Amino acid sequence: MRSMRARVVAVLLVGGAAIATSQWLLAQQGSFDAWAEGVANDMVRASPMQATTTQYFTGTEQDALDRQLTPISKAYRAERVAHATRVLAELSRFDRGGLSPQQRVTAAGIEWTASNAVAADAFADFNFVFNQFTGLHVRLVNFLSQSHPIRNRRDIENYLARLDLVAAQMDEGIAIAKDAAERGFLMPTFITKSSLGQLEQFLAGAPAKNVLVASLDERAGRVVDLPAAERAAFVAAAEKTVSSAVIPAFSRVQAMLQAQLPRTNDNAGLCWLPGGDKAYVNALRRFTTTDYTPQQIHDIGLKEVARIEAEMDKLFKTLGYTTGTINERYTKLNLDSQPPANPDPRPGLIAEYSRMLRDAEQRAKLIFDITPAAPVEVRREPPFTEKTAAAHYSSPSRDRTRPGIFWAPLPGPDFNIIGMRTLVYHEGVPGHHFQIATQQETESLPRYRRDGLFGGGSAYAEGWGLYAEQLAAENNWYEGDLKGRLGQLNGELFRARRLVVDTGLHAMKWTRQQAIDYGISAQEVERYVMNPGQACAYKIGQLKILEIRAKAKQALGSQFDIRKFHNVVLQTGNVSLAVLERVIDDWIASQQSAR
Repeated sequence: MRSMRARVVAVLLVGGAAIATSQWLLAQQGSFDAWAEGVANDMVRASPMQATTTQYFTGTEQDALDRQLTPISKAYRAERVAHATRVLAELSRFDRGGLSPQQRVTAAGIEWTASNAVAADAFADFNFVFNQFTGLHVRLVNFLSQSHPIRNRRDIENYLARLDLVAAQMDEGIAIAKDAAERGFLMPTFITKSSLGQLEQFLAGAPAKNVLVASLDERAGRVVDLPAAERAAFVAAAEKTVSSAVIPAFSRVQAMLQAQLPRTNDNAGLCWLPGGDKAYVNALRRFTTTDYTPQQIHDIGLKEVARIEAEMDKLFKTLGYTTGTINERYTKLNLDSQPPANPDPRPGLIAEYSRMLRDAEQRAKLIFDITPAAPVEVRREPPFTEKTAAAHYSSPSRDRTRPGIFWAPLPGPDFNIIGMRTLVYHEGVPGHHFQIATQQETESLPRYRRDGLFGGGSAYAEGWGLYAEQLAAENNWYEGDLKGRLGQLNGELFRARRLVVDTGLHAMKWTRQQAIDYGISAQEVERYVMNPGQACAYKIGQLKILEIRAKAKQALGSQFDIRKFHNVVLQTGNVSLAVLERVIDDWIASQQSAR
């Protein structure tokens, strides 16, 4: 009898503990969700331009943010580092074992984002304020002319309010750049000249033709119920601000860079700057989400270059291109494929990009069963940035008033004809459009994850873009198009060379010319110089996605479904590569349990 009573008491105690534990878990999970949402809200409030791009809030709060620019001051940066430090301390109080799988992914993303914010602050001087790729002058112009919405009168009023803030922020940028220069942080000569060329183009012509005025005029013309006289008044106000404040501010930047030019040199990499070796290790970690050393990444690049060039050599010989380096043969094949110079081929090329995009959407139905509802289209890169921009994608707006956009630079006179399809697959379908728009539309993710607030950086996103290119080749999308297949391989070769060149420039004291001689265009080399580490994200990310796909195939055998694999990867959203691998491991285990 005593034994039975003891067992009953034990069961009751265990049951009570289980109930208590369950209640504790629910309380912990609810507390975490509320906390994470608060962290996300604080992040977006501190970045008004991001708030506008995502339309994160509603009502008066969103409207107030839509009238502000994201600060760039040292005080603002210090405030954000302090916030990230507090976030890490608060996160450490949660028992991750008590969180759901989705919450653990969120926690890892918050930790990654906050840790990077703290670690990167020591290297702020390496973020040159007025470089021609991500410089303040480029960001402000592109944001106002492309991302700030113009849907109604209030949007236009907010646009004008922001336009009034541009000159003051440019002056802040000048002060930061001068301060850094005094401590030896100057852009290389060739970068400084490129930025001066951009500024010269911006300052040329009448204010009425300036992109900040002309783009407003063009977009305001599509606002319903906006009388012509009211539209003209808004445009006149923008022209006045640009003429009296913005152009003088851009002229002050131009004067500063011209004064700095004699002090610059052609040293290209971070390794030439004080503390540059540590800054580069930090950059590689942020962009690849790995702890690979520069030498390890360099060696991966060399191996991949050799493999891809051998495959391309065989295809070139099939087409009769038997002599010269891979680059020389690719250039010759591409030149032989150019459209007539007259009439201007650009409208036809944009139309061909669009045709390829629609074709990709049909082909993708066989290997994707979840695709974005948001549409995607191709547009030509605006003239202000066309000469220096790389092809890129901008996400659709939440209200679908702005589609996903693949921006195609077409400066000419020659065009990458045989690489067109691959570019569509990378930037559009099934590349960045599927990746970004699917993440935005995945209702099972918290809002902040859908908008990528705690993402893993470029390795996931650019790795997916390069994976999408290879996916097209694996599924015979280039069948009957040997030139297009060479375009795909050349795109992959390009990303492999990036590993070699980026590490060469920033860790091994390569010169700009060495990088060009290795097979990378001057424009691309300059991009790597100003954005160290980012060029390594593509190939490292692609290799990791292929690795975890191979692991899933081996583990699941005939049960492996490529569509389900893609669903898991895309609906997880942007995370670090280590987190993505853990998610796939959990998915494999769940599939095996369901057998």
